[in-house]
Amino acid sequence: MAYIPFTNDQLIRANTVDLVEFLRLKGEKLERCGKEHKLIYSDSYGKHDSIMIHGSSWFDHKNQVGGGAIKFMQQFYGLPFPQAVQTLLGKDCEQLAHKPADDISEKEKAEFSLPPENKTMFRVFAYLTKQRFIAGQVVSHFAHAHTLYEDSEHHNAVFVGLDEQGEPRQASRRSTSTFGKSFKNTVEGSDTKYSFAHFGESDKLFVFEAPIDMLSFITLYPHEWQQHSYIAINGVYEHPLMQALKNHDNLRQIVLCTDNDEGGRDGAERLRDILHAAGYDRVSVLSPCHKDWNEDLKALNGQQALSGTPSRRKKVYFDKVRQLTYLNCRTDKLTSQLKNAYKNAQYRYLAEYALAGSAYFMRIKDEKNGFVALQNKLIKSYRGYSDKGKLATKLHELSHRFKVAIADVQRPGRTDEQSIETAKKLYDLADQAMRVSTEMELMQPVQEQTEEELDEDYAEFDMSYG
Repeated sequence: MAYIPFTNDQLIRANTVDLVEFLRLKGEKLERCGKEHKLIYSDSYGKHDSIMIHGSSWFDHKNQVGGGAIKFMQQFYGLPFPQAVQTLLGKDCEQLAHKPADDISEKEKAEFSLPPENKTMFRVFAYLTKQRFIAGQVVSHFAHAHTLYEDSEHHNAVFVGLDEQGEPRQASRRSTSTFGKSFKNTVEGSDTKYSFAHFGESDKLFVFEAPIDMLSFITLYPHEWQQHSYIAINGVYEHPLMQALKNHDNLRQIVLCTDNDEGGRDGAERLRDILHAAGYDRVSVLSPCHKDWNEDLKALNGQQALSGTPSRRKKVYFDKVRQLTYLNCRTDKLTSQLKNAYKNAQYRYLAEYALAGSAYFMRIKDEKNGFVALQNKLIKSYRGYSDKGKLATKLHELSHRFKVAIADVQRPGRTDEQSIETAKKLYDLADQAMRVSTEMELMQPVQEQTEEELDEDYAEFDMSYG
């Protein structure tokens, strides 16, 4: 598609389009979840409901990526940037298919009700204790609390989330059959601010992705467990976690116990950032030895357990940043160096020149030490959950950061404050060059992955910009 010079006003209008209304016109299926909407769609991998939308903002909890309306069009529909903007501005409105209004209203009117309860829970009890090795007394505790039972129609395990008054507001189902594909879903009409949980009197809250993980952890570590609080947030959704913290002001120490895989690690990192921003500074991460806590429990009972998997994305990014070498910055050549590296897609050189320039414009006496400190800052501040976009999107962002940095470097004179701004723009350019390089490597096929989990404890460096 040819280059289109959009104005800033056009870009703002496109990026703030109400995605709920837009997607309705596209004929997409939407389900209300409190103040947000859940996008229901299917692809070759099955049915998905991990994308939550509020106005022009969205977040995909499965792939740990989100943003505004333009990025949604690029990610979900695979549109190039110009076409994404044009579509959102209404240039392609004639292509939109209208969804019948009655169909939408019926979906939004769905009321929550618990699945009918079976007279006994023999099937659920046997499944959780014999197949999942969860302690019988733990299962009995939640059964007596009326937050765990067996449904009468399919004998699924039903895990119930209660509101502040102890009323059921959310429920998730899990099949107990040992044959065929396992089944699990959230009961229609559930308020996803609530989820399966136990609240004690101590200040400690343990956070899990799923109810069985939570029950497995309690089985593994039963000592005075009822004094503490536990919650299963159905993936890595922050809403039930934040609601629990709002309703229980005694909870100040939060332990994120997500799965030992890339999604779990990224989810824990994202949740930790959200909690820190909300003022919770006592946040830690506790990972199982195997893929999840039930796999640990299976291993303890002599069963074969699935192994955890390291974050390949973070490893590739960290390795590439560590391989950067210091190049003496000559401001008379910096512009041409950056242009040549960008033109020839030499992203390592582009990052090296940009990072050396950043150290120079920060006016640090020892520029080489400044370069090393900025390397470590890249590693320490990198968040895998925010780096899941497609290569085309990252290349477009690199182009933008390159143009901004070049224009700033070519400025004839600058104050101390402007020099710091130049340093920051060059640092951002180096970061994006590494992200593009990382994405290109991840696109290459991998036969086997045996790397050890990375040590995430890095030295502290005070390299803030102003």
